[in-house]
Amino acid sequence: MPELLLELFSEEIPARFQRRAAEDLKKAVTNALVDVGLVYEGAKAFVTPRRLALSVSGLPARSPDTREEKKGPKVGAPQPAIDGFLRSAGLSSIDQAKVESDPKKGEFYVAVIEKPGADAVDLLSGILPKVMTDFGWAKSMRWGSGSFNWVRPLRAITATFGTENDEPIVVPFAAAGLESGQTTFGHRFLAPDAIRVKRFEDYQIALERAKVVLDIDRRKDIIRADADNLAFAQGLSVIHDEGLLEEVAGLVEWPNVMMGSFDPEFLKLPEEVIIATIRANQKCFCLRDAAGKLAPNFIITANTIPADGGAVVIAGNERVIRARLSDAAFFFQGDLAIPLEHGLPKLEDMVFHAKLGSQFAMVERLVHLAAQIAPKVGADVDLTKRAAMLAKADLVTGMVGEFPELQGLMGRYYAAAQKEPDAIASAIEMHYKPLGPTDRVPTEPVSIAVALADKLNVLSGFWSIDEKPTGSRDPFALRRAALGVIRIITENGLKFPLEVEPDLLSFVHDRLKVSLRDAGARHDLLDAVISADSDDILQITQRVEALSTLLANDDGANLLAGYRRAANILAAEERKDGKAFAGAVDQAALKLPEESALASAVEAVNGAVSALVAEDDYKSAMAELATLRGPVDAFFTAVLVNDEDAAVRANRLNLLARLRDTMHLVADFSKVAG
Repeated sequence: MPELLLELFSEEIPARFQRRAAEDLKKAVTNALVDVGLVYEGAKAFVTPRRLALSVSGLPARSPDTREEKKGPKVGAPQPAIDGFLRSAGLSSIDQAKVESDPKKGEFYVAVIEKPGADAVDLLSGILPKVMTDFGWAKSMRWGSGSFNWVRPLRAITATFGTENDEPIVVPFAAAGLESGQTTFGHRFLAPDAIRVKRFEDYQIALERAKVVLDIDRRKDIIRADADNLAFAQGLSVIHDEGLLEEVAGLVEWPNVMMGSFDPEFLKLPEEVIIATIRANQKCFCLRDAAGKLAPNFIITANTIPADGGAVVIAGNERVIRARLSDAAFFFQGDLAIPLEHGLPKLEDMVFHAKLGSQFAMVERLVHLAAQIAPKVGADVDLTKRAAMLAKADLVTGMVGEFPELQGLMGRYYAAAQKEPDAIASAIEMHYKPLGPTDRVPTEPVSIAVALADKLNVLSGFWSIDEKPTGSRDPFALRRAALGVIRIITENGLKFPLEVEPDLLSFVHDRLKVSLRDAGARHDLLDAVISADSDDILQITQRVEALSTLLANDDGANLLAGYRRAANILAAEERKDGKAFAGAVDQAALKLPEESALASAVEAVNGAVSALVAEDDYKSAMAELATLRGPVDAFFTAVLVNDEDAAVRANRLNLLARLRDTMHLVADFSKVAG
């Protein structure tokens, strides 16, 4: 079957846009193909710094003919209804419709709409320019006198269609002032001549010969392997950075890995500063020696094959890195000379948010909140207040001004150098954490107190001015802050009730549900243990875990079935009687041994579960509930709840209410599915 090859050749596409753009192109084209009836077998998208490419295989030469029957109004319907039917069906006269009969509804009109298929090339000629015109870049530009928008100026469009055995034809269309053709270009420096291509297979081979690796993941593999091999040969290892690797692979079409070095004197700087400097300025990877210490070397990924073996490229990178590390050393020494607390007045000039005030105002609230939290997490109040006061002080330092990603970390270095206690220095770094699902969580009491206070300070602040996340928008990373609160509490096993407004508590509940579902928890079990006023995050997670364990065995599953039977009977009888049964069981009114046994078991379990819940021992509480399985099964086997004696009936309903209430001590079983 025929194959489509599409390449959009342009000036250099920013690396951060490339992968998303390739996927968007594939999605836009394949969706449009399906919409016009061109069902395909497979599609693959590719991207290099200068091209977006797409191969769609298994396409038909034509779209299929279609036949559709459209039901219309009844015969004799008002003329406006008939006119509307004719317009929607594309008919000029009602005589073009046929009449069908329905035994119940009588006669009605039916339009038979037949559409012949179309040639695939003609359809593609309409699809592809529209896809390009509608393509959504995060940032785009116009050039020349045209009005077409693209991320960078387009230079050529390749669009061919054909089978493996036949000569493919060009899909004719125009966009961005260019006519489609079958000409592309190789590497800008190593093989810049034009290349005539036919289909994807020879296109990929021709580009490889012209020093272009089409697949970004293959370029990443080449860079990773060559860097590891080069480092290994020198007794070193690469500090792998997936984000940097993705970016570098988006900067080169023919990767060539080399190694440079810098003055070991710079190793006196914090290693994070060195790594950030080399990464940000030269997009190079740093290395470690056999002892795990930072080595005075770096890996360069060039987009060329230098005739001199790379001497000029290496020397140029070494010169720039030496200058940048000298700047970093200047910032570092300058920052060390000024006590952290001396930078606090400058925070008054930094606006945190127009409605929330300056960074200094946020720090004042942070200190107050951290002091309240400290006793609840076992932290020293004075140390916590000092750590909270200094937590944002590094924002005004030269180093953080140059590398904002080092905030907190540099504060720790400066605090340690200025002889602040270890707990304070650690808390300054850790109060931002965790920044993501794999990031570290604070574990020391002072760090926990300041980290919780920082996140709750931000959340409550934005809630107070009604700036909440909406849809996919979360410009202030409030979802991340809520997840950080959850992880700090749960991973440290903290009994820490959240004293926040109901709407913010509901927001935290939503984040907790997402987190627990990602960890494998069932959504119905989450609903069963979370109520609007559930403010103990650790308790919720423990209840979910214990409930999941209970329901995973036969006793739990059968007990749930018995609960449902009891709840359904109670609901029906409470509706019929117009009253609720409170669970007050009259022991003298118990007639059968099975109901007496259940009453005794429920009373014993109720007391035990109440005590265990008070101790937050939910696993044991669930185990106690599981012991009710036998008495419940026996009760429903031998006892008729709706006895003719009204007093006996009411007592048995009260017994079922007591069972329901006992089970609700740990979870709302009415919300459990299955």
